[in-house]
Amino acid sequence: MINQTIPKALFITGTDTGVGKTYVACKLMEQYAAQGYKVVGMKPIAAGEDFVNGEWVNDDVLKLEAASNVKAPRALTNPYSFKEPIAPHIAAELAGVNVRLEVLRQAFDELSQLADVVIVEGAGGFLVPINGEETLADFAKSIKVPIILVVGMKLGCINHTLLTAEAIKTAKCHLHGWIANSANEKMQYYNENVSTIVKKLQLNNTLLGMHL
Repeated sequence: MINQTIPKALFITGTDTGVGKTYVACKLMEQYAAQGYKVVGMKPIAAGEDFVNGEWVNDDVLKLEAASNVKAPRALTNPYSFKEPIAPHIAAELAGVNVRLEVLRQAFDELSQLADVVIVEGAGGFLVPINGEETLADFAKSIKVPIILVVGMKLGCINHTLLTAEAIKTAKCHLHGWIANSANEKMQYYNENVSTIVKKLQLNNTLLGMHL
């Protein structure tokens, strides 16, 4: 039985694409698994596939599957996947697919019945569109789980972080914590940037120092 102080799910979002969301999601899953929890990863929407072992599959999805200790159908862990590595709503439109929020919610609910903890990795940033009307923020809001923000530490990251935090607040979601990911090892005044973000966000759950 899961400890009541442990979130039963986390939604991993980022200040941008390529900031290390998958890396962070897998590390969190490994930590939960090491503590004896049943954990499964979910990538609601993926864009960009490779042909692996006779099937088209997204690399992030494969990494989440490898970090999971619960086997679940890919129809649940990755309800929508598209070949082109482009914005998900555009990829869906090109494929003639209408991404439906209720499909994502149902998949999440079913995964929640299979595992103690579900780690959900978003695509790109928090406000990435999933169809003509809705964004990943709408999905995050609908499942009502705490959010971890992965910050790619580079020039402009303070603005990107504060804008994303404001978007999370506007969506009435809970920003549980954030992770400074050193995507650029040569960033000038790295510690000063981290310190500024810490002061501006004023969170009790700041997580720092994870690297790609």
